[in-house]
This record gives sequence, structure tokens and C-alpha cells, in this order.
Amino acid sequence: MAARARPPRPTTVVLVRHGRTGTTGKVLPGRARGLHLDDVGRAQAEAVAEHLGRLGDVAAVYTSPLERARETAAPTARALGLRSSVDRGLVEVDTGEWTGADLAGARRTRAWRAVQRYPTGFAFPGGESMLAMQSRVVATLHALRDRHPGGTVVAFSHADVIRAAVAHALGVHLDLFQRVMIGTASVSTVAYGHDTVAVLGVNWRPAPFGEARP
Repeated sequence: MAARARPPRPTTVVLVRHGRTGTTGKVLPGRARGLHLDDVGRAQAEAVAEHLGRLGDVAAVYTSPLERARETAAPTARALGLRSSVDRGLVEVDTGEWTGADLAGARRTRAWRAVQRYPTGFAFPGGESMLAMQSRVVATLHALRDRHPGGTVVAFSHADVIRAAVAHALGVHLDLFQRVMIGTASVSTVAYGHDTVAVLGVNWRPAPFGEARP
């Protein structure tokens, strides 16, 4: 009998949340433009680059189109001798009319409680549903797997986007995805095989940013 073809080795996707900005934890930025890393965020980006630069054999670096993600990706791309490519599938969830909302105020609303407890049934007014966001990012990561079979890629994105991807990889229902912590400049790693998936690490942060703060 003819030998059965082996499926390609899993593709390792290193998911990195962008570094801190001046609004982190204060407002809901959504896809607002012109939001840049602050001094801490830039230091976080350099610390991530120092760590990921040791990976060596990385096929590609991808980033959300938003400035805060691209600025976080830049030091890592330099360390790896690569150019980062923008992939719109990694962009932040579209928060629509909530873009720029004060988080302290939003947390006191019924709608906020809904997005925390029942995200599968929530869509931002004038924006994207959480379920559509998860479907988008999972499809994007599967496309990266197919584009780089058996390789390693680094993808810079946003907290809820990475949280939704990790929850999906773990087999955790989207309604429970808020239990997955994704801090600024944190590294989470998922291996995508032909028909398998394995979560290798979640929310790791390089020193001196190791504490799991937002």
C-alpha cells in the first residue's frame, strides 16, 4: 500500500497584545486612530522584542493596522530581521458608538454587564458583534497556519481579540472568554495543526512587566 502522506507540522502562532497607551484601562479605544504607546508601552515593546528575538526561525510578523499594535510590533520585526505585514483580521473589535467611552462609566451600565456575561448575544451599537469578532480572528489565524505550514509567526493584536482566539483554542465558550487574562504586551502561544490545536502558553510577560495588570 502507498505510504500515507504526513500532515505538515503545526504552525506556531505567537499572539502579542500591544503595549500600554495613555488610555489603557481608562477608555474603550476601539478602532480609534492616533492612539500611540506611552513610555511604559514603548519599554514593553522593547522587552517583548528582546524575548522574541531569541526565537530565531520566525517566518513572518503580522500586526493589526492600528498604531498601538504596529508600534509594538516594530522592535520585534527589527530584532528578527523581518518587515511586519498588516493583517486587518487582527484589528480590534469595532466598538461602534462606544468608541472612546469612559470605562468607569460604561461598567455601571446594563449593556456592559451584558457584554461581560453574555458576549455571544452582544453587538456594539453601530459596530461589531463579539461572535463576529471571534469568527474573524479564528479564520485569520487559520489562514496564517495555511500560509506558513510548520513555521512560526508572530501576530500583534488586541486584548479581546487574543482572548477570543485563546478561548476558542481551549474549547472555552465565548460567554466565558473574560476569564482569560491578556495583559498589555503579553505573549500567548497557540500551535495550529492540520486538524489539531494546542495552547502552549497564555499571558506571559517579560521582566520587569511580569505582573498581570491590564
